[in-house]
Amino acid sequence: MDLLLTGGTVVTMNRERAVLAHADVLVQDGRIAKIGKNLKPKGARRVLDVTGKAVLPGLIHGHLHACQTLFRGRADGLELLDWLKQCIWPSEAAHDADSMRASADLTFAELIRSGATAALDMGSVHHYDAVFESARDSGFRLVGGKAMMDAGDEVPAGLRESTAESLAHSLALLERWHGTEGDRLRYAFAPRFVLSCSPELLREVARLSRELKVRIHTHASENSKEVEAVRQVTGQENVAYFQSLGITGPQSTLAHCVWLSAEEQAVLRETRTVVCHCPGSNLKLASGIARVPELLEDGIPVSLGSDGAACDNTLDIFHEMRLASVLHNPRVGPRAMTAMRVMEMATLHGARALGLEDEVGSLEPGKRADITVVDLSGLHTAPEPESVLSSIVYASRASDVSHVVIDGKLVLKDGVLTTLDAPAVIANARAQSALLTARLRKR
Repeated sequence: MDLLLTGGTVVTMNRERAVLAHADVLVQDGRIAKIGKNLKPKGARRVLDVTGKAVLPGLIHGHLHACQTLFRGRADGLELLDWLKQCIWPSEAAHDADSMRASADLTFAELIRSGATAALDMGSVHHYDAVFESARDSGFRLVGGKAMMDAGDEVPAGLRESTAESLAHSLALLERWHGTEGDRLRYAFAPRFVLSCSPELLREVARLSRELKVRIHTHASENSKEVEAVRQVTGQENVAYFQSLGITGPQSTLAHCVWLSAEEQAVLRETRTVVCHCPGSNLKLASGIARVPELLEDGIPVSLGSDGAACDNTLDIFHEMRLASVLHNPRVGPRAMTAMRVMEMATLHGARALGLEDEVGSLEPGKRADITVVDLSGLHTAPEPESVLSSIVYASRASDVSHVVIDGKLVLKDGVLTTLDAPAVIANARAQSALLTARLRKR
């Protein structure tokens, strides 16, 4: 069904970064057909009056772990490597298909409710079909893949796999899911990080990515102890090691990049590798603060992500925008991370993180109709702001999201999910969390 959004403040994020007051957006066949004023509905078209609201490109997470949402609040007070070994890896190993589906349903319900329309996701080693099934049924746009782990210390038996198994399982998932649901679902190779992947696996992932034109999604330089461990194992820094194996490049998104050397930053710039900044996770795990203003000034695309509910405790992209906008100011001054720059990270650079910059990330005729509508009438956004971007980045909340459109379909209307039953999702998540805990206790 065609859809017409009328009377909103349209933040296009087009080349001119145009913001159009009292404008309309016409959606036809899942794509944006027209943007302008006084567009007239014809025939049996659905019309939504969004007067007093901001109409944005769908917000995008450049790094996510849907498999970990069921672990929210289980691993507080730990740094990265202890967090992984003591809690996250054993919990992931205890997943079955039902608990993975419950975790994914909870993830996509929270993401849609908070205005996100797409994400780049890294799963656990097993049960990734359940994540794709959840994205399919919820209407969410997902680029994702199973975690690849064929090496490393203290990896539970339930996650350890051989190089051949990891590759075969990944290729089977790619065959089943890549390009399905009208290309709303895509596969990405997801080698977890240097310490859990053999050089043979990484080298083959790089080759397959080039050959099949499939994205690579991994972690790099998140924590100082991780960086030191990588040096001991490989004799190189994270990014330099990845470059030596062919992992860097415009087809790759590296999450975190907190502890980069000047040489590594130069590699990212020269190879046009995409970075994802996860400020909430990096603060909570005491990992550090990435030098995002310098990366952006160097021309490196930096997206935003919440990482996961087990290390950030929220999947709210507004939380990440707010943190990214203020976190760096004491060091670089109040003008480095403007509201526009942060909005670019959550939209245009997010699209690049997913390899979808030609399809989403801005509101322009011909692009996919992934749209987020934010109500600006609340006490915390009053009075009418001089800049709508200022209100969105600094003051708005997930609860202000009124409508979300993905591929032209309303998946959130008036704050209510249309493809998922929120109470049922929560009840199932609680039940599956209890079953997963019982399995953990038996190990």
